[in-house]
Amino acid sequence: MSELHELDATDQAALLRDREVSAVELVSHHLDRIDRHDAGLGAFVTVTAEAALQQAAAADAAIAAARARPFTGVPTAVKDLTATAGVRTTMGSAAMRDHVPTTDAHLVRMIREAGFISLGKTNTPEFGLSSYTDNDLVGPARTPWDPSRNAGGSSGGAAAAVSAGLVPLAQGSDGGGSIRIPASTCGIFGVKPSRGRVSVGPSGSDWSGLAVDGPLSRTVRDAAALLDTIAHPMPGDLRPLPDPDVPFVEHARRTPRRLRIARWSGTHLDGVEPGPDALAAWEHASRLLESLGHEVVDVPNPFPQELEPQFNIIWSSGVAGAPVPPEAEPLLRPNTRYWRERGGRATAVELARAMQFVEATTRDVVTGLQPFDAMLTPTLALPPQPVAWFNESGDPVEDHRRELLYTPYTALYNMSGQPAATLPLHWSDDGLPIGVMLATLPARDGLLFSLCAEVEAAHPWAARRPPGFGS
Repeated sequence: MSELHELDATDQAALLRDREVSAVELVSHHLDRIDRHDAGLGAFVTVTAEAALQQAAAADAAIAAARARPFTGVPTAVKDLTATAGVRTTMGSAAMRDHVPTTDAHLVRMIREAGFISLGKTNTPEFGLSSYTDNDLVGPARTPWDPSRNAGGSSGGAAAAVSAGLVPLAQGSDGGGSIRIPASTCGIFGVKPSRGRVSVGPSGSDWSGLAVDGPLSRTVRDAAALLDTIAHPMPGDLRPLPDPDVPFVEHARRTPRRLRIARWSGTHLDGVEPGPDALAAWEHASRLLESLGHEVVDVPNPFPQELEPQFNIIWSSGVAGAPVPPEAEPLLRPNTRYWRERGGRATAVELARAMQFVEATTRDVVTGLQPFDAMLTPTLALPPQPVAWFNESGDPVEDHRRELLYTPYTALYNMSGQPAATLPLHWSDDGLPIGVMLATLPARDGLLFSLCAEVEAAHPWAARRPPGFGS
């Protein structure tokens, strides 16, 4: 039999239901892996071993009494931006080192009710601001494929944990690519759902419409199952999508009809171009989709460059509005202070105009994409980058420029609200994972899962693991 950590969450759940392994054994196995491997990865900020083992014992009792939920006893982890009652939530910031929420996020409650057991809180940059993961609490998160390189951000800890087999799947959040960037860098599958698909309640805010929570996993079916778990609105949500008529796991079992897929590799930013590895991955994915019978059509990038400065106004305003006590400001990292100062200079009129511009412009883009069922681009323009590359200059402006060179594609779908996924279909000649991104029209998450599952079946990736993490 495969090692327990080599199984996806769906297969782990089956073993538990069939009493072939106990929840205590399964959780202990993954905690042991965290003990052995996490020091070199920086995947976790907080490990909740004692609580996880107590929950595992309760899970075994529930299974024995035939009271198990679908994923009773299966390990997972929660990003350290997401509120967990009684477990510290640092937001990746030394200023919040001792912050312990009293209320769970709505999605955390649903994950627990499905039977999952969280092993702790995964690493994130301060307030989730960057496309790389580093902070003053535990330092950088590193991709298991080459620990000298950053895992990407802002869900870098979650992606590293899943890639290294520390947990089979994990929750992340994505306001500009923060699920898809690290999933690509760590060689796993990651999905940003449609805007409004996952509630940010009870204490979170969806004021900008940019961010949404979603799954990181090694298989499409696991990602679909986790989204089925958390895709339920709560009263008062600003932009709620209703529960899907058909579960996403069912969509993942369906072969899609012949689709018309638009593809582009050019970015919307002058002077920013994809590197050869990104283009090779994109071309490979295009041929694979054509071999599956789909029509792949070249189109120019439909998103205009004018979106970038407007996105920055919205983004920086949100950072400026983060409730940081004045006495804690000196504890913030230079990049965080830069974005807070930049956002603080924006007026209410400028913010309103930026939001109106983004909404009107992306509505035009989505209208123009109506003749297509899906869209294909690179996920990132560059391969995973060395840990120091992002902030070695010490200049936040240069930092931001390098982030744009790295990830010019992902934030566009946060602005348009479209669902998008990165698929680990390609590796560079030196063994680094290079993802490609598929998206569909807004609220068509089910079709996205069908298409991704079809691609996965044709070109499986789950058995490909980073060297050095087999035991």
